[in-house]
Amino acid sequence: MATPRDYKSSGVDIKVEEKSISALVSVIRETLQFRKGKIGAAIGEIGSFSGFIEFGDYALSLATDGVGSKVLVAQKLKKYDTIGIDVIAMNVNDVICNGAAPIAFVDYIALEKTSEYMLKEIAKGLLEGAKQSDMPIVGGETATLPDIIKGDGEGFDLAGTCLGAVKKDKIISGKEIVPGDVVIGIASSGVHSNGLTLARKVLGEEDYPELLIPTRIYVKQILDLIENVKVKGMAHITGSGLLNLKRLKKGIGFELELPEPPRIFKKIMDTGVEIEEMYRTFNMGTGFMVIVSKEEKDRSLEILNKYYPSYLIGKVIDQDVINAHIKGLNKEFTL
Repeated sequence: MATPRDYKSSGVDIKVEEKSISALVSVIRETLQFRKGKIGAAIGEIGSFSGFIEFGDYALSLATDGVGSKVLVAQKLKKYDTIGIDVIAMNVNDVICNGAAPIAFVDYIALEKTSEYMLKEIAKGLLEGAKQSDMPIVGGETATLPDIIKGDGEGFDLAGTCLGAVKKDKIISGKEIVPGDVVIGIASSGVHSNGLTLARKVLGEEDYPELLIPTRIYVKQILDLIENVKVKGMAHITGSGLLNLKRLKKGIGFELELPEPPRIFKKIMDTGVEIEEMYRTFNMGTGFMVIVSKEEKDRSLEILNKYYPSYLIGKVIDQDVINAHIKGLNKEFTL
């Protein structure tokens, strides 16, 4: 079998996926009218990093996600004690994008066969992720599905849902972003939990331990930041890479000077994956981005660098494009 050169040839066609999701959303958008005038009425549109509903003076935020084919990496290495961090990270990092604090979580674990050992190991990661997020896990569900979940007796899938809360006047929607605002990047811990279908197929199993490094949780530093700085927009850099920035506000774009990517991403590129495809698929070393006015830049960097390495990576422009220059690689491209 030929080595994949992009996400599509590895089995994931983002364009087809986007079209399919649009078909789904066009139908479920009709549900937004339900509960109008009541507690639980929808606030805003579908398409942000999390959805909001009315709750008195507060808006409640909801996000749901899984860890995708990273479960296959854990399964291959027979190491299950960190994957729970990933499932929490993928959810809480979405919730904080709109200014909400994660306040509760529920998980869903599907198993090929019941395994006390696997559940105990997965629970270790869930505990650590919850601790890092200062958030209780208030329930969940397990299911044994041998006809659906396959994997030599150790197959499983893991997903969850996070509830967040924010005062209505503190929701960060992106609507206040203007050209000239600056973009700050926060370092990732590695590949996180996106693009694994491609990464697994182009890398050797000797790289699997690095692929299993847990997704970084940004909750504490972001909540610290929004308490002290006027943040205009935030993006969790997951599937679709830099294109996540386009979810913030229509009609704007970005001029970015990004850091040289970590070694694991260079190894993937060395197999023949084009750089534009890399930045449409992976976080490339920057797992979260924050947009503030240039006047707030220094204060923002001071706060964020107390937690994880954070750096100025660009500015907002008035064109609907993402222009990127990659330091150390002398590469430029436009998305």
